[in-house]
Amino acid sequence: MKTQKFKVTGMTCSACSSHVHKAVSQLAGVTEVQVNLLTNSMIVTFDDNVTGENICEAVMHAGYGATPAEKNETKSVTVANDGSIEDKHTKTIIYRLVASLILLLPLMYLSMGHVMWSWPLPDFLARNPVAIGLCQLLLSAMVMIINQRFFTGGFKSVLRGAPNMDTLVALGSGASFIYSTAVVFKMTAMGRDSHHLLHGLYFESAAMILTLITVGKMLESYSKGKTTNAIKKLMDLTPKTAHVIRDGAEITVPVQELRRGDIFTVRPGENIPADGVVVDGLSTVNESALTGESLPVDKAPGGEVFAGTVNQHGFLTCEAMRVNTDTTLGQIIEMVENAASSKAPIAKIADKVSGIFVPAVLLIAVITGTAWLIAGREFGFALARAVSVLVISCPCALGLATPVAIMVGSGVGAKNGVLFKTATALEQTGKADIVVLDKTGTVTKGEPTVTDIYVLDESNSTDSLLKVAASLEMKSEHPLAKAVIKAARDRNLLDGCPEAILFEALPGHGVSAVIEDRTIVGSNGAYMAEQGYMTPEIQAVGDKYASEGKTPLYFSRGDKIIGIIAVADTIKEDSSKAIAELRQLGLRVVMLTGDNNNTAQAIARQAGIDEVVSDVLPGEKEAVVTGLKAEGKVVMVGDGINDAPALMSADVGIAIGAGSDIAIDSSSVVLMKSSLCDVAAAIRLSRKTIRNIHQNLFWAFFYNCIGIPLAAGVFIPAFGLTLSPMIGAAAMSLSSFCVVTNALRLNFAKIYIMNKEEKKMTKTLIIEGMMCVRCQAHVEKALGGVAGVEKVTVDLKKKKAVVELSQDVSDQVLMEAVSEAGYEPKSCK
Repeated sequence: MKTQKFKVTGMTCSACSSHVHKAVSQLAGVTEVQVNLLTNSMIVTFDDNVTGENICEAVMHAGYGATPAEKNETKSVTVANDGSIEDKHTKTIIYRLVASLILLLPLMYLSMGHVMWSWPLPDFLARNPVAIGLCQLLLSAMVMIINQRFFTGGFKSVLRGAPNMDTLVALGSGASFIYSTAVVFKMTAMGRDSHHLLHGLYFESAAMILTLITVGKMLESYSKGKTTNAIKKLMDLTPKTAHVIRDGAEITVPVQELRRGDIFTVRPGENIPADGVVVDGLSTVNESALTGESLPVDKAPGGEVFAGTVNQHGFLTCEAMRVNTDTTLGQIIEMVENAASSKAPIAKIADKVSGIFVPAVLLIAVITGTAWLIAGREFGFALARAVSVLVISCPCALGLATPVAIMVGSGVGAKNGVLFKTATALEQTGKADIVVLDKTGTVTKGEPTVTDIYVLDESNSTDSLLKVAASLEMKSEHPLAKAVIKAARDRNLLDGCPEAILFEALPGHGVSAVIEDRTIVGSNGAYMAEQGYMTPEIQAVGDKYASEGKTPLYFSRGDKIIGIIAVADTIKEDSSKAIAELRQLGLRVVMLTGDNNNTAQAIARQAGIDEVVSDVLPGEKEAVVTGLKAEGKVVMVGDGINDAPALMSADVGIAIGAGSDIAIDSSSVVLMKSSLCDVAAAIRLSRKTIRNIHQNLFWAFFYNCIGIPLAAGVFIPAFGLTLSPMIGAAAMSLSSFCVVTNALRLNFAKIYIMNKEEKKMTKTLIIEGMMCVRCQAHVEKALGGVAGVEKVTVDLKKKKAVVELSQDVSDQVLMEAVSEAGYEPKSCK
C-alpha cells in the first residue's frame, strides 16, 4: 500500500468533492480516499494494482482535473519570482468582480432606478421601452460572459449526471435571462406600448446573482487564504538563497541547489538554510519558530542547527545534513499540510448530505415553480420563487464547515509547537478520557544521574564498583547506563576500566558481560531475586533507595551481589502543573513505567499522579494501553523506542519532540517543545476546534433548512414573507463567508492557561556599556541563566533589557547577573 497526494481542479462545492470521492473510490485497489474542498487536494491510499495515472484518469472522467501534488504546495498559492507568496486565485476573482460591478451599475440604474423609481434617462431612451430592454439584455449578457465559468462548469456537471453549486447558479441566472429575453421579444411586437412589460424583466436578477455569488467567492477565497497563513509563514522561514563554499570560494546559490554535505555560512541576522552541524564559529540562534522557546540557544562546533532558525550574533560555518523538504522545518510543513488535507471523521455527516444536496435542491425548485403555477400565480412570480430556491441553497457552507476549522486548528497548533499529523488526530485528541504518561523523558527529565553507591564486598571500594559497572554498561544504550558512565567519567575512572567481553542484553532485565574472567550482571531487583542472589540486607537497601524515588541498579559477580548504584531521574519543572491541568480537564491520568513500584510511586507523588502501572516490560506497554481502551478513549504520551507499540495502539499517540524518531513516526501528534503542558494545550485546541466545527455545521444546516423554505415561499400565506433571487444570492454568498470567518476565530483561541499566582512579571533594566550585537548576546545569556527568567529582550538603541519572570526574582539578583557579565546596570524596575 502507498499513499499519494493529488491536486484537484474544478471543484466548487461539497457536491464536487463528493463526486470526486465516488469516482476514485470505485477503482479496484483503492482503499481510502480523502478529498478536501478547502485545499483542492486529495489523499489516496492504494495498492500496486492502481497507479497515479489511473487515479488522475478517474478524476478526469468525473469532469475534474487531477495531478500529483508537489510538496509544500498550498491551495491557490504560488511562489513569485522574487520568492514572495502570492494568491493568483483571489486576484482572478477580484478582476471578474470589478468588471461585473462596472456593468451592473448601469444595468441596475436602468432596471430599478428608471423602471421602478422613474430616475431620468435621455429622451430617445426614455420613450423607447424596447431600447431599455435591449440595453438590459446586452449588459446582463456581458456580465454572464465575464462569469461564464459558472455556466461551463454547471452545465458540464449536469451532462455528467453530477450537478453541483455551479449548476444551481447557472440555472438560476440562466432561467432569469431566458425568461427576460422572451419578454423583450414580446416587447418588440408591441413597440412603444410595451412600457408596462419592463416590470416583468429579470435581467438585473440574472446579473446580480452572478455578481453577488462572485462577491461571496472572493470573500471565501480571501478568508480561505487566511487559513493557510500558518503554512505560508512556515514556508517563508527558509531563506531563498544560501552562501555555499565551493572550490574554496563562497558563492550564493538558490536554496533548492543546496546538497547534503555542502559547507555553508550564515551571517548574523540571517536565517539558516538547512539542518546541519556547526563546523566553525560561535553564536546564539533563535529557534522559537520551531520550538516556541523564546531564549536563544548557544551554538559551537559540533552543535546542531536547523533550517528556518535565525543566527543572531556570530558568524557560523556549517555542514548541511538535511536539505529542502528533508529538514525539520520541511517535515513540519508537510505535517501541517497533511493534517489540513486529510478529513476528520466528523466530516462524514456533511459528506453524506452533500452527495444528495444539489439534486434535492433542483427537485425542490421544480416543485416550487410548479406549485405556484398550479396555485394560479403568474409565470414570473413562480419563476422568481424557483430561482430563489436555486440561488439561496449553499452546499459550499456544508463542504467548508469541517476543513476550514481543521486547517486553522492545525495552524494554531503548529504555531505553538503542537503538530497534528492528521485531521483525525486533531478530532480524537479532544475526546480523550484517559491520558497515559510514560515516565522517563516524559514526566521526568530523562537524564538520570548517580546519587548513591553502596558496596557490599568489603574488598571493593566505591571507585572499583563504579569501574566495573561502567565497563559493563559501556555497550548499553539505556539512559541508566549512560548515568553510570557519566559518573565514572566525572571521577576520571574511564581510562582505568577493564574490558568487557561477551556482552549480552537481558531483555527487560539488564545486561551481562565477562570482565576479568568473571561474569558480571547489572540488573533490577526482580531479576536478582529470580537468580537467588537477593538477601534481606540488600533488599532493605534497595527498598530505601526506591522509596526515595531512586532506581537501584544491582551488580553481581558470579553468584553474589557486589553492590548497588542508585540512579535518580528528577521530574520536569512543569510536570506537576501539566498533570494538574489534565485533571482539571476531567481526564484520568495514568503513569506507565518499567521501573519498580517504589520508584514509580515516589515519582508519581512528586508529580501529583494517583494511578501508576509499574514493572512493565517494553512489550507489555501495548497490552496495558489496549486494556485501558476498554474503559475510554486513550491518549498515550511517550518519547522512547519502547513506547512505539503503545503509541500506535492508543486512540491518539503523542510523542515528545525530543524523543526518538521511531516514537515520533509512531505517533499522531508531536510536541516540539517536549513540554507536558503541551499535552493539555493539544487537548484544549482539539476541543475548541471540534466545537467550532459543530458551530459551522449547525450554521450550514440551519441556514439551508430556513433559507430554502423561505425562498420557496412557504411563509407567504401565513406571514407574507418572500425572498427575491437577488437577496437569495447575497445570502448564499455570505453563508460560506460566515463559516470561514467563524473558523478564523480559532486563531485567537487560548490553549494555555495561567493560574493567578503564576502570572508573569516583567522587569526593565537600564544597562550601560552595551556597544554591539555581541554585547547584546552576553546580556541575554547572563539574564537568561537566572532561575525564574523565562524571556529576555535586549534593546541596544535604548540601552535596556526587558525580562519576563515566571517567579519573583529580586532586582539585586538581576543587576548582579548583568554586572558579572561585564556591564553596568543603572536601574531595575
